[in-house]
Amino acid sequence: MLSIASVTWLDLLCLTGVGVYLVKQVVIKKNPAPYPPGPRGWPLIGNVLDMPRIKPWLTFTEWGQKYGNITHIEVLGRHIFVLNSIKTALEMMDSKSTLYSDRPVVPMAGELVGWKDSMPFLPHGDRFRQQRKNLRRVIGSRTAVDVYSEIEEVETRRFLKRVLANPEKLQEHVRHTAGAIILRISHGYEVKENNDPFVDLADRVVVNGSQAAAPGAYMVDILPFLAKAPVWFPGAGFKRTARKWRETLEEMVFCTPQVAGTAPVSLTSNLLQGSDVSAEEDHAVKWSAFNLYAGGSDTTVSAIYSLFLAMTLFPDVQKKAQAEIDAVVGPDRLPTFADRDSLPYAEALVKEVLRWNVVVPTGFPHRVTEDDIHDGYYIPKGSLVMPNIWFMLNNPRTYANPEQFNPERFLAKNGKEPEMEPRTACFGFGRRICPGLHLADASIWISTAMTLAVFDISKVVENGVEITPRG
Repeated sequence: MLSIASVTWLDLLCLTGVGVYLVKQVVIKKNPAPYPPGPRGWPLIGNVLDMPRIKPWLTFTEWGQKYGNITHIEVLGRHIFVLNSIKTALEMMDSKSTLYSDRPVVPMAGELVGWKDSMPFLPHGDRFRQQRKNLRRVIGSRTAVDVYSEIEEVETRRFLKRVLANPEKLQEHVRHTAGAIILRISHGYEVKENNDPFVDLADRVVVNGSQAAAPGAYMVDILPFLAKAPVWFPGAGFKRTARKWRETLEEMVFCTPQVAGTAPVSLTSNLLQGSDVSAEEDHAVKWSAFNLYAGGSDTTVSAIYSLFLAMTLFPDVQKKAQAEIDAVVGPDRLPTFADRDSLPYAEALVKEVLRWNVVVPTGFPHRVTEDDIHDGYYIPKGSLVMPNIWFMLNNPRTYANPEQFNPERFLAKNGKEPEMEPRTACFGFGRRICPGLHLADASIWISTAMTLAVFDISKVVENGVEITPRG
């Protein structure tokens, strides 16, 4: 007989696991359909040890190749479904968007830092719909975004001057310009040429938010009860970090930048004009303006970084785009949005930027609000659904030689149809699709066209040796 003294914690864990398994078999109702296939988990903890922390999209791709378009894992009792197919993502998150449009609670970024009131973290409800309505009204179509074309062209010309004067500060110039464009559009605020305090504040908030939301970065996201631990509790240092980041976030959202003179056309002026605004409406407008900055600046910045990287690695593509711009626009002026329809290769190049180095490789998890059966598989209420957007845009069955930067894949040629439009996936799905996609697309296009009209982008040379950047 086994004595109590000889029972170790490992024995207890094993016995508990067996007990939980038997209870599940006896008490829990039988599922109406099987779960999709996926890696085998452990009792109690499920697939915690399988969850990747570095470049998760690569692990998700391996799962997709082994298990199919939908992979199922379970982490501490929560079901997670990874999608590796655009078709499946559209069928679930677009066609059945009423079931697949909620968001999970994210303890660190959402609850503790305070991003829960921003659109990416809001549950599907009245506040989400109000903020989305606000953004759709101001930037929800190409026609709406056209109102801001002059702002984008002026700020992009300033960007070119900064790059010419200090090319070694390219990343700083890209971020400054993205911030300048979006703050003009969101608040009617014209930034200072250097060291603008509001741009610096906004950039800190975006960086803090990215760190707070990084998958697996904080144990409180895996064990939510830790959020109630006092600050002095061992291991609760994340609460001090969250408090500091929350103060920075609230300063950004609720401290509107001062605009001299008559307020120009902007998201805030558009939404606040003509009527008394309730406290709830004022709250929604401030967070809507913040959403525009937080979402648009990061997307645009990442895409333009990718443009410069691609032009460095693929000089032949750069030359073709420049030849088209020279032929259509000529040497005496810069391209404008009026030239867009006449520059099909430049348009295809922008599409390839969005596909080749996708900004958000795994999207943001959707939460399922009701039980569903999809393609014969059971998707229970409360599950998380994660689209592997990186693989969707790098699937060799969809895109020939996906590792190559090749804009011509999006041009009809010799009777061959263009490959799938990357904007089908890169901005998300369903009711959670990025509301600023038209603005981001316009910013990336004008930056691409103007930059290639005036600059040759090449590798850095150090001590007579070309330095090839990593793709």
